[in-house]
Amino acid sequence: MTSSPFLDQEKGTLDLQQILSEAIPLVALIGLVATVALIPLAIMLTLGVLPIIFTILTQFILAVGAGIVLIYIIARGIQLAEA
Repeated sequence: MTSSPFLDQEKGTLDLQQILSEAIPLVALIGLVATVALIPLAIMLTLGVLPIIFTILTQFILAVGAGIVLIYIIARGIQLAEA
């Protein structure tokens, strides 16, 4: 029988330690994307110049960041499934 990720086979419960160890890098990646997206938004709000350009740039950064996060999740899931 293969071991299931995030489950403690002995107790039959969730392995909270493994869940936290996988969630922390994911939260850091999401936070990094959000922080980078806030830069053009802050420039737009403080300077008030070219609001449409900075809004589009912010949304582009968020879209690319969401793709990166999804790729990370899929790649990590494959690694966990093979282990």
